[in-house]
Amino acid sequence: MKHRLAVLCIACMLVAGPLGVSHAQRSSEPITLNFVNADIEAVARTMAAITGRNIVVDPRVKGTINLSTDHPVAPGAAYNQFLATLRLSGFTVVDAGGLLKVVPEADAKLQGGTVSIGAPQGGSQIVTQIFRLNYEPAANLVPTLRPLISPNNTINVNPGNNSLVITDYADNLQRLARIIGALDVPNATDVEVIPLRNALAPDLAPVVQRLIDSSATGGAAAPGQGQVDTSFRTTVIPEARSNTLLVRAANPARLNLVRSLVEKLDQPRSQNASGNIYVVYLKNAEATRLAVTLRAAMAANTGGATGGGPAPSSPTPTGGMSTAAGGSLATAPTQPSAQPSTGGQIQADPSTNSLIITAAEPQYRQLRAVIDRLDSRRAQVYVESLIAEVNADKVAEFGIQWQDILGNKNNKNIGVLGTNFNIGGTNIVSLQQGIAAGTTLPSTGINLGLVRNTNGVYLLAALARFLETNADGNVLSTPNLLTLDNEEAKIVIGQNVPFVTGQYTNANTATGAVNPFQTIERKDVGLTLRVKPQISENGTVRMTIFQEVSDVQASSINSTTGLITNKRSIETSVLVDDGAIVVLGGLLQDQYSGNQEKVPVLGDVPLFGNLFRSESRTRKKTNLMVFLRPVIVRDAAQSDELSIGRYDLMRSTQQAAQPVQSVVVPVNAGPVMSPLRRVEPAAAPAAVPSPVPSPAPLGQ
Repeated sequence: MKHRLAVLCIACMLVAGPLGVSHAQRSSEPITLNFVNADIEAVARTMAAITGRNIVVDPRVKGTINLSTDHPVAPGAAYNQFLATLRLSGFTVVDAGGLLKVVPEADAKLQGGTVSIGAPQGGSQIVTQIFRLNYEPAANLVPTLRPLISPNNTINVNPGNNSLVITDYADNLQRLARIIGALDVPNATDVEVIPLRNALAPDLAPVVQRLIDSSATGGAAAPGQGQVDTSFRTTVIPEARSNTLLVRAANPARLNLVRSLVEKLDQPRSQNASGNIYVVYLKNAEATRLAVTLRAAMAANTGGATGGGPAPSSPTPTGGMSTAAGGSLATAPTQPSAQPSTGGQIQADPSTNSLIITAAEPQYRQLRAVIDRLDSRRAQVYVESLIAEVNADKVAEFGIQWQDILGNKNNKNIGVLGTNFNIGGTNIVSLQQGIAAGTTLPSTGINLGLVRNTNGVYLLAALARFLETNADGNVLSTPNLLTLDNEEAKIVIGQNVPFVTGQYTNANTATGAVNPFQTIERKDVGLTLRVKPQISENGTVRMTIFQEVSDVQASSINSTTGLITNKRSIETSVLVDDGAIVVLGGLLQDQYSGNQEKVPVLGDVPLFGNLFRSESRTRKKTNLMVFLRPVIVRDAAQSDELSIGRYDLMRSTQQAAQPVQSVVVPVNAGPVMSPLRRVEPAAAPAAVPSPVPSPAPLGQ
């Protein structure tokens, strides 16, 4: 009787509307559903009455559904069956702020549905779940999870906190949560120490690393299946002191593979034709120099012996390098031979930059430990120098000259009265004669003259001259160079100028033959910087510096006596901290000179004495300073950063110097360096951080 009443209540709700709803809300008894080809909107109203919640149907939701139960079910089960039926028809229900919306499945992800972070709850509603991963990169799981999500729903990656944001049906999210939990596990083992009994760790580590990397590459995913994660790789590092391998693998299986490879390779050396001969390829050191150093160390260690036999008492003329630490060894590093060194226990092959060592196994181990310490990457020093020169020359001249003739041409005696000075240029008498002949011009500056007509002839009676000259010069030079530690470097920027050292002419020969000639010596004129840095243990740099700036004096270019060069040079040794600026030296010079010509007594009279005086004053001021800054470049990353910065600076300067676009002159492009291609470095052990960041260019 109760079941019949429930079915009757549902029918009443479809017909009576609010009356049926009120009755259903008061009833929590099991309900039997029997909808055949019922309109979705009508069924939704019924579900709203059963659940007691408001349900809104999107106008785009059209069609009919079949929803029936064989026996009475609880209201919650009836609602879940309603959701499942809608899902089969391509529709779903979204809970937005307590309001249930029936929308097409493709638009459900755009509605304000439920967002949760914890464990997902089941059901057929579309919700958004955030999965935070602890070990596996979130992007690596997208190719695996994407096929398991319905096409209308989404999966997104948030790289910031390594999480996945998935919008899908709640029951499917439960399955995805179990899959994510199984995949998000630690992908690296602890550090494993593998001792070696026969092989050398520095020799075996590169071989094992190459084999492991090649096997990992061979398992790459096929196209279209996503990319293989390369964020972690199996690392094999040799530890020479204890002759062990330090291994950190991506997973236990990869660790077992490394162990098996090491076990197969760590075998006693076979007694073949090579015997106790070993070849060591060097990475940074020079083989010829290192061979001499090792032979000297071996000779000192064995009391003058070079190997298995006694050492020769003195170097032979035909033998090559001696194994004793004598005088011949000291000159070998500065003049390395182009041929392999012969004789002795350690020999060098310059063509392959390798060492050939003949020694027993224990002795070879000792030598190899020394070689590994000496064959390290040498630091470099980037030297920036700045030469600033400011000149200021000032000249001031003032003078009055006058001449007058007393009498006329018929007089027996004629008097001449006047002043005649030479400061600042031509005097009044010479100027009068030159003007008459048309060969002399007035001096530079302003000239105020008075011309008198004396007996029909125009004469220069008075001349006043005023002149002030200011000459300023500003020269800035910034030579830079990069060199290895304890290696001398030199940079020359200038011209190779000829200087006449002698000449011969013979124009008085009887036959009339003349064979003149000149002897010329060429010298570099310009800027020269020669430096040899030496890096100490505490990071300071000791430098032996020679810096010279020279130029040809312009007034001596056409001189018959030869060219005159101005030279400013510094030769010194300094101690500078890494990245610090030091002043090498300079010149602060201020010169004053004054010259005066006057008529005695009259020239000293205040104000009136200027008519009988000519004066010139000169002041020259020179400020010259030389600065220097060394920067230690310890690894490839610092070198690349330094080079890229200077490259970009030069390229931006070229771009700023492009010509203005013109139609009349159709050359509108200047040469510009191509953009520098950044190459990402391969995965490698972390480098030692630089104590000093890459500096800005000195003088910029």
